[in-house]
Amino acid sequence: MLTRAEKEKIVRELSEKLRQAQATFVADYRGIGANSMVALRKRLREDDVEFKVVKNTLLRLAVKDTQYEPLTDYLKGPVAIAMSFGEASTAAKAITGFAEEEPNLKLIGGVLGGKPITVEDIKGLASLPSREELLAKVLGVLNNVPAGFVGVLAGVQRKLMYLLTAIKEKKEKGG
Repeated sequence: MLTRAEKEKIVRELSEKLRQAQATFVADYRGIGANSMVALRKRLREDDVEFKVVKNTLLRLAVKDTQYEPLTDYLKGPVAIAMSFGEASTAAKAITGFAEEEPNLKLIGGVLGGKPITVEDIKGLASLPSREELLAKVLGVLNNVPAGFVGVLAGVQRKLMYLLTAIKEKKEKGG
């Protein structure tokens, strides 16, 4: 049994972590074996996500008056929270991927940008490309624009040269 001081410390630490989190997801973890839980935590840690089992009463206290207060709607039964400190889409990919492999992990919902999100929203977020992929696509487009412009300019010069050559040949033939 936790003492009042220990509970207050847990609430303080959890509240501090939530302030740093970019997104938070709630999942029902009942039925997951210890080995699977260790594998899940390890995989999520690689994506800068902390997966934590917390008593609902302590989590309610930790989210009170924060952008994560909507999480209280999902706190029914034994749940765990995944706090993403990096890119939200990467965290969503990791947790939905694991949920597909481990049928006992059931996503319930989450909060992103202070707004509650559903399981469908989390799956949609997981399907988004990462920030790096988006930047690469933008750079690709930006690189293609000047190349295309140069191609157009070269085409104009080429057509002018063809025209001048044709005029020269026509004059040489006596036309």
